[in-house]
Amino acid sequence: MNVARDYHDLRHAIRSPVAIPAQLRVPGAARFDVALLDLSATGFRCETFYGLTVGERVFVTIPTFAPFEAVIAWRDVFTYGCAFHQSLHEAVVKVIVSRFAPSAAMR
Repeated sequence: MNVARDYHDLRHAIRSPVAIPAQLRVPGAARFDVALLDLSATGFRCETFYGLTVGERVFVTIPTFAPFEAVIAWRDVFTYGCAFHQSLHEAVVKVIVSRFAPSAAMR
């Protein structure tokens, strides 16, 4: 069973590709670097070598934004799908996606 693939069917919002050098923090621990790969109003997908557990609460910090609370929804080796505790406003998603859209060279 591929949890990442199976979870994809449960998404409630369309995800947009992004290239965001962000930071993640688990309560009681220091921040660590992650790469956000896509984003929607309800969550994001990221990569990191830091070991996280499904169900774990995290805070993601995107440059120039306050941290957003989320929970690890699924994991596939070093790739994680996270669901925001509170959905982002569509205007916020549009600003983030436009600011951090992958360059043509990365596609």
